[in-house]
Amino acid sequence: MPTKNAMIEVVKHVESIIENLDDKQIDTMISAISSAERIFIMGAGRSGLAGRAFAMRLVQMGLTAYVVGEVVTPAVTKNDLLVVVSGSGVTTSVISAAKITRDIGAKVLAITSYSDSMLGGLADYIVEIKGRTKIDIEKDHLKHQLEGRHSTLTPLGTLFEDTVMIFFDGIIAGLMSKLGKGEDDLKRRHATVE
Repeated sequence: MPTKNAMIEVVKHVESIIENLDDKQIDTMISAISSAERIFIMGAGRSGLAGRAFAMRLVQMGLTAYVVGEVVTPAVTKNDLLVVVSGSGVTTSVISAAKITRDIGAKVLAITSYSDSMLGGLADYIVEIKGRTKIDIEKDHLKHQLEGRHSTLTPLGTLFEDTVMIFFDGIIAGLMSKLGKGEDDLKRRHATVE
């Protein structure tokens, strides 16, 4: 059944990424977030949706977080952190935001599959999350066709985006531990008007 097979493929991918995550990158991300005055989150498409969910949890923890592009998002200052999500590391809007943030003097933390990408070159901190991205699709399409391998059950950047969403939830758990927060703390700040 395609539905269950796709879910199994995603879970297997996430498990393999978890096993290979760099603990130093995780610790650096938790430290950068907890020491920033404010956290700004940006990503395009489904990466951006994962970022929005992450921003919501940061706010529920009592941190000041904004999603870039929202009408209530203030200006970035040098004491802030921009967390940018781009599997390929070449998404134009994300690159532009990283450049502007660096020019202001704030820090940039990139979540990407390609640490050697343009985004990786602009970032102060990188967390590498491997996943099938638009670059992989373009690069490996013919090779996969010849080998008879297909990823049609997890199209486009699904593996990256799903993994990032779960990774962000893991980061929230790490931040809760570091900051001494519990579920009740988050519940107090959960939206009451939805």
